[in-house]
Amino acid sequence: MPEKKEGRLKIFLSFAVGTGKTFAMLDEAHRRKNRGQDVVIGLVDAKGRQATDDQVHGFEVIATKKVSNDGRETEELDTDGIIARHPDLVLIDDLAHSNAPGAKHQKRWQDVQEILDNGINVLTTLNVYHLVSLNDQIEDIT
Repeated sequence: MPEKKEGRLKIFLSFAVGTGKTFAMLDEAHRRKNRGQDVVIGLVDAKGRQATDDQVHGFEVIATKKVSNDGRETEELDTDGIIARHPDLVLIDDLAHSNAPGAKHQKRWQDVQEILDNGINVLTTLNVYHLVSLNDQIEDIT
């Protein structure tokens, strides 16, 4: 039996919201799709930007999963749906996102790790300011 291969992760990193990370991620996804890769969108937030929203067209979108908590319903990444679909590559915006209570994992990075563990490649975005909040923990580790 062949050894299970872990997916590869590529992070589009920037200092703040609105710098073009999601647009750049979608641009790369289009290039990969044009080269024949099976590319799907797990979750992309265009934040109302028309140019970014236009880049979403042409991709299969995996439906989000509804999570109910205290009578409020939110949309979260459908990790199980992505794994069942098993594309070559999935786009997942906002790696540092905290999932709603009741979601499969507490943090989106945990969803991404599970997807990678199942051999699916991931493109994602991250703002540097999310890393700043981890400064003390990073110092302890290093």
